Amino acid sequence: MSAGTPAPATGRIAQMRQAYRITKNSDPNIGLLLLLWFLVVGGVFAVAMLLLFDRGVLGIILAVVFGILTGILAALIVFGRRAERAAYAQVEGQPGAAASALQMLRRGWIVKPVVAFTKSQDIVHRVVGKPGVILVGEGNPNRVKSLMASEKRKHARIVGESVPIVEVVVGRDEGQVPLPKLNRHLQKMKKAVKPAEQTAIVNKLKALDAMRPAAPMPRGPVPTSMKSARKMMRG
Repeated sequence: MSAGTPAPATGRIAQMRQAYRITKNSDPNIGLLLLLWFLVVGGVFAVAMLLLFDRGVLGIILAVVFGILTGILAALIVFGRRAERAAYAQVEGQPGAAASALQMLRRGWIVKPVVAFTKSQDIVHRVVGKPGVILVGEGNPNRVKSLMASEKRKHARIVGESVPIVEVVVGRDEGQVPLPKLNRHLQKMKKAVKPAEQTAIVNKLKALDAMRPAAPMPRGPVPTSMKSARKMMRG
């Protein structure tokens, strides 16, 4: 066995333990809920297997095995969703939380955290995807809107008027997008540019990024549990 073989399994178990602890803090009944899903879903599929196939010894064994596997799968799906919800609740409102959420977007999205910021920790992140250029702001609504307006003008000069530039403010107030719904909100946006155009847009924006100093991520806990919860949902 190679030296690096056990690492993925250990990391996976550690991620699950961390996600479970965080989820249990906000959802004390998570263990009972998962057991209930395991028993109900596994039992239903086991009975279905017995009704559809031979009820002999082999049929019973297959039904039990299939019931256990489907029960575990159902519990993992529920656990992943609950863990992700708990992780979002843990970091929501903290500086940099939106960047952590955006970096869990799948292929086709190019995320640039902290393209602009203020000393008061108002932050603007950038995402390039099929909808075009999306500026995501978090912080004080008034200050961040002003910061985003400035960034929109800078980006428009680089990418041109033909590329849509969309502004999204993360928060719970009217007209804002809650952190747990941020990625889904972006994914539902209307497609406006093709993949080849996205690459060209990113290359153009590199010139803009090169003209300003690197922006540090704000201080605060890193919500790694969000990433582990999403990995579990993906299986």
